[in-house]
Amino acid sequence: MLTDLRPVATPQARRALATHRLFAAVLALAAALRAVTMLGYRPAQLYWYDSFSYLDTAVHLRPSAAFHPIGYPLLLRALWPLHSVEVIAAVQHAMGLGIGLMIYALLRRRSLPAWGATLATVPVLFDASFLRLEHAVLSDTQFIFLVVAGLTTLMWSPELSARAATGAGLLFATAALTRTIALPLLVVVLVLLAVQRVGWRPLAALALAGTLPLAAYAGWYDHHYGRFALSGADGVALWARTMTFADCAAVKPPPEEARLCPNGTVVDAASEYVWAPGSSLNRLPGDRFSHNDLARSFALRAIAAQPFDYLREVVKDTSIAFAWTPIAHPKRTTPAFGFGQGNWPLPDFPLIDKVREQYDPDIRGLSSVEPYAGFLVAYQYPAYLRGPLLGVILAVGGLGAALRRRVALLPWGVAVALLVGPVAVLDFDHRYVLPVIPVACLAAALAVTAILRPSPLPARPRRP
Repeated sequence: MLTDLRPVATPQARRALATHRLFAAVLALAAALRAVTMLGYRPAQLYWYDSFSYLDTAVHLRPSAAFHPIGYPLLLRALWPLHSVEVIAAVQHAMGLGIGLMIYALLRRRSLPAWGATLATVPVLFDASFLRLEHAVLSDTQFIFLVVAGLTTLMWSPELSARAATGAGLLFATAALTRTIALPLLVVVLVLLAVQRVGWRPLAALALAGTLPLAAYAGWYDHHYGRFALSGADGVALWARTMTFADCAAVKPPPEEARLCPNGTVVDAASEYVWAPGSSLNRLPGDRFSHNDLARSFALRAIAAQPFDYLREVVKDTSIAFAWTPIAHPKRTTPAFGFGQGNWPLPDFPLIDKVREQYDPDIRGLSSVEPYAGFLVAYQYPAYLRGPLLGVILAVGGLGAALRRRVALLPWGVAVALLVGPVAVLDFDHRYVLPVIPVACLAAALAVTAILRPSPLPARPRRP
């Protein structure tokens, strides 16, 4: 007599499947979209110069002198034995699914219904901009994953323990080593937790775990370049931000810094001043990043002399995120709807040949493959979170943060910091808006639940 070898689902497993079947179906559809993306664009999106700089740093494992810290190259280093940029894209697509899974799990733990928690994951799982970003050899997907993982760790339990705070601190430190914009984010998180009165032990654990890895990396950077820092481009970036408003008659810089005053060169975005050949920075002798300290000093002086002009420029550029039709900023970029059909060869640079030889011999220009690419080209137009909708999501989260501070303040504050921070230190970029979306959705979902669900009445005191 043959025994039945079919697996028998336990009652707990059946209940879990019934509870989460809606999200399971949504996650399966999102995974299918990512499979279509990998089939439709081979091998992966590689950008000159960033992608090849990351891959080269991964092979030689040294701190970058300019913009890119070591966090993302460490992931590429771990994947190096596979010698495939397609594997990198696959891992990042899995991270994209993981971001949605963390948001869903956290919201369900906070007692949201399955449909509400699933709805909050839809933008990050289905927006075509996330599909494109995950398919590119860029640090953004890892950065978003780490930020969401850090928030999930902090918010998982009603009472924050020192152990959870330590784990979150390490995650935010790794995020800062992936993209330096997370460095002020760590400060924002500490301030918001202090406002929520979580206690000094979790705050101390978070601060210690968040700063020690950064200090260790800064020491390694100092060993290579003689400066205790995370990058050599923060001053140059902030200088470029001031070029849209700086008036040296008001700033009155000393003679050494006066060489960095606006010189009549006009570009269409603040970040373009970093690269414009005619800008005052690029007319100084030597490499532009060798003047990083001087540029930082000028920028801080300009902001102190013209604070309202600085705030006006930050607000103006941040408002681009809320346009219904995506605005190219700078004009040479493609703000959305970037899936196309055709072949995009790589430029001819020695670094590309070096990376091809050392990391992946199959590195080549991107090519679209039908019918998958044609489907994604059509899909991307409806599958895009329009700016006004993002504004509504942020407004709902802000209302919840104001009315139920302990529930929605932390994710909403992080979302606002992620939106404004890059603009304040350099410029607006649609890529930099994408990390805002999953965190803002998390805050809005928590806010709606907190607003609609009345707070429990305090317990009546017992009679003696």
